[in-house]
Amino acid sequence: MPIVHGGRTNYGEPIGIIMLDTVFPRIPGDVGNATTFPFPVRYKIVKGAFPQRVVKDADPALLKPFIQAAQELEQEGVKAIATSCGFLAIFQKELANSVNIPVLSSSLFQIKFAHALINERQKVGVLTARAQSLTERHFKGVGVQNIPKVIMGMDNAEEFTKVFLESQQFIDVEKCRQEMINAAKNLLVKHPKVGSIVLECTNMPPFAKDIQRAIKLPVFDITTLINYAYTVSVRNPFSGYI
Repeated sequence: MPIVHGGRTNYGEPIGIIMLDTVFPRIPGDVGNATTFPFPVRYKIVKGAFPQRVVKDADPALLKPFIQAAQELEQEGVKAIATSCGFLAIFQKELANSVNIPVLSSSLFQIKFAHALINERQKVGVLTARAQSLTERHFKGVGVQNIPKVIMGMDNAEEFTKVFLESQQFIDVEKCRQEMINAAKNLLVKHPKVGSIVLECTNMPPFAKDIQRAIKLPVFDITTLINYAYTVSVRNPFSGYI
């Protein structure tokens, strides 16, 4: 083994995830559950970054502590940084410019890719925690403002809203699952030309398989983005034979 240099305490955590300050449960598949990923992740909580302030208020006062969190994760050795809320797309430029490693502020990044894969006459469907809060500013933040897309929110989904926006400390998983399936189906009814789906909210991936089973379309979310970031940031050698 070559000479290995130190300088910090922990190693082997390739992906850093900046977390909102939340109390709701995070089941497997959620970005805040470390077992979601097949590799170690390192979390950093931004105190006071409550869902209300990020989703509904888009509070600019949160930018500074998010930058600090990103810089701390970089110093702690992660190779790429993600966040725990797709609405942080508005901070993409500032976060990326604050460190020297890749920053993936939002699963909305994948809208461009999701559209490139399908017939050009089709659109990308975006399922979001709150449609009335998702604006062109968010899309512009990650460079997808000109991609054909339609939006469906969970605004009227009782269980989803109580848990993920109002911080209820328990979740009826099956009720939430059905709300997600219903939202996806309604999106396709209203917009039959949708050819792929991007889940904005990082609490939605536990239900991604159920959504895909119901609508038979490609489904992108924060976990597909983070897995991709890991793959390109920590390349593994190939093995096999010829």
